[in-house]
Amino acid sequence: MKFSITRADLLRSLNHVHSVVERRNTIPILSNVLINAADDVLSLTTTDMDLEVVESVAAKVEEPGSTTVPAHTLYDIVRKLSDDAVITFTLPTGDTTMTVVSNNSNFRLGCLPVEDFPKVNANDDMPFNFAIPAADLRTLIDRTRFAISNEETRHYLNGIYLHAAESDGVKVLRAVATDGHRLARFEMPMPENADGMPGVIIPRKTVNEIRKLAEEAADAIQIGLSETKLKISFDHIILTSKLIDGTFPDYQRVIPQGNNRILEVNPAMLSRAVDRVSTVSTEKTRAIKLTLNGKNMVLSANSPDAGSATEELAVSFDSDPLEIGFNSAYLMDVTRQLNGEGCRMYLSDSASPTIIQDSEDTSALYVLMPMRV
Repeated sequence: MKFSITRADLLRSLNHVHSVVERRNTIPILSNVLINAADDVLSLTTTDMDLEVVESVAAKVEEPGSTTVPAHTLYDIVRKLSDDAVITFTLPTGDTTMTVVSNNSNFRLGCLPVEDFPKVNANDDMPFNFAIPAADLRTLIDRTRFAISNEETRHYLNGIYLHAAESDGVKVLRAVATDGHRLARFEMPMPENADGMPGVIIPRKTVNEIRKLAEEAADAIQIGLSETKLKISFDHIILTSKLIDGTFPDYQRVIPQGNNRILEVNPAMLSRAVDRVSTVSTEKTRAIKLTLNGKNMVLSANSPDAGSATEELAVSFDSDPLEIGFNSAYLMDVTRQLNGEGCRMYLSDSASPTIIQDSEDTSALYVLMPMRV
């Protein structure tokens, strides 16, 4: 096996695939990247048994072959080479050590058998196949992933719930994430051929890998779905992932229906004010209080150790005075997703969940549980 490739091309592909590999692995082969070279194409594959990423890149292949080498070590080597470097890989037949040469640098990497490398993408039938514009997929993930739960005991909340739904009689593709303290819901027009798809829970790690890969995608991204697996493909990249086996809770019951006290405020100004005032809030609760009175809102926080802080904002509030507390970090997570000039907060009382939406764009909806302050 022998091939050459530019440092820039290899680094770009390794950057896409290497993060799938966990830094600490009890199974040695899972620390490796599978390299297959043939017909002037280099294929790189990594997996953690639940998630697999495959990327193809052009290379000059003199002797075809395949092997596996440590993924993070190879990535670190390539990353530290000069920008214009050309790298030559050589693995003599029957040898278990690959030589990596670039200019005056020479490395030798131990290889593990290709036969030991697990296959996640076993060509499962994907009965649902549709396309989503890359920009829409990025937005869908950005608007929801911050609310994914980190609590491993409720594994069915450790991802984004993607499903077909209806909104005002119109079929939509809806994404939902919640950790029990806040809920994020985003919907977009139903893609062609997606109607009737099963509701699936996409794991957090898969969501983050898709978002990273989609950053460089310019066109539509192909999505394949079965009851147990998800497949994403575009350009020369294929990501295959197992789905979370579980039932997502009935999130509709969490969204309040009778919140008729409406607060209107600039989300960017609110986010910055919350950030400033929360500087003195206690590290454990991150609590901040909003005192609403007609055209003014006073944000306040205090802690026994750091002291206290207040800030006043001009708002529009069409109801009787109200005091309500929130986790400041959760409130900022929501307001940072709102890009418009205004947002609406639909409140009921100091103990009931609050709905937050962009004043102009209602594709995203957020529910925030209040705190005692």
